[in-house]
Amino acid sequence: MAAETRVATDDYELLDSGNGRKLERFGPIVLDRPCTQAVWRPRLAASAWAAADAAFDRESGNRWHRRERLPPYWVIRIEGLRIKLSATDFGHLGIFPEQRACWRWITQNLVSGDARPANSSLAVLNLFAYSGVATLVAARTGASVCHLDASRGMVTWARENAALNHLEHHPIRWIVEDCHKFLHREIRRGHRYAAIILDPPTFGRGQGGELYKIESDLPETLELCRQLLNDTPRFLLLSAHTPGFSPRVLENLLAQALQGLAGIVESGEMLLTGNPDVLPLPSGAWARWSAMPEK
Repeated sequence: MAAETRVATDDYELLDSGNGRKLERFGPIVLDRPCTQAVWRPRLAASAWAAADAAFDRESGNRWHRRERLPPYWVIRIEGLRIKLSATDFGHLGIFPEQRACWRWITQNLVSGDARPANSSLAVLNLFAYSGVATLVAARTGASVCHLDASRGMVTWARENAALNHLEHHPIRWIVEDCHKFLHREIRRGHRYAAIILDPPTFGRGQGGELYKIESDLPETLELCRQLLNDTPRFLLLSAHTPGFSPRVLENLLAQALQGLAGIVESGEMLLTGNPDVLPLPSGAWARWSAMPEK
C-alpha cells in the first residue's frame, strides 16, 4: 500500500504536560510522549490524554502504543515550511518544535535590514543537522547552506523536506560524515562561513564508528567552528537537549570559544508552547553569539 501523506494547515501545538509526559498536536495527529521535565500535574482530564492517536514510553524499552493508527508519514506546516514527520523507533518524529524561536532568530539575522533576501554568497554551516529544518530556514533567505549529519538516513529525510519546499535545487551541500573530521577538512581547504548552527547530541556515533560525547567533545567542536567563521561573521547558534547543559553552561562554553571576537553572547531556554492557558515546557537550552550591530 502506498504511504499516506496528510497535510495540516496548522502547525505544532503543546496541548498539555504533567506527570512526566507531554501531549502534543502535530497537524492532525495527537501524541502522548515522555518528558522528565514535566513534574507538575496535567491540566487536562485523563480522557483527553487517552484520546491521543498514539503514545510512546521507555518503561520497558522504547515502545509505541497504537502505532498502527499512525500513517507511515505525514506532513505539517511549521514556520512557513512543510516538514515530513514519521514515528521513529526512538520516539522522535523528525522535528524539534522547541526550536521555533531559534528558527525565527536565524531568519532575522540572515535577511538584510530592508527585509530582502540575503545574497546567495552568504554561507551557512548547519552541524548535526537532523531533518534539516534549520537548513531550510536559512536556505529560504537566499543563503547557501552546508548541511552535515552523520546519519545517511537523516540526510535523505532532510533532502525530502527540501523537495517539499521547492528548495531541492537551492545551493545546499548535503554531507554525511563525522563532524570533527569534516570540520578539520574544511579548515584545511580554507572554507569559511558567515554563520554556523549546531545542535550536538548527548551521545552520537559517526559513519565510521566515531563516538561523540557532548561533555568531552563540545569544547573542541566550538573551537573548530571559531576557525571556520569568516572575517565578517553574522552569528553562531548553539542548542542542546542534554540534561545539565543549562543556558549558562552553553553561554560559558560559547563565550570561552569565541573570546576576543567582538559581538554579543546571549542564552535562554527552548520551550514547547501552546495556547496561553498551557504551561510552557522547557525542552533544552540555547546560546548564541551575534556580531555587534554597525553604528
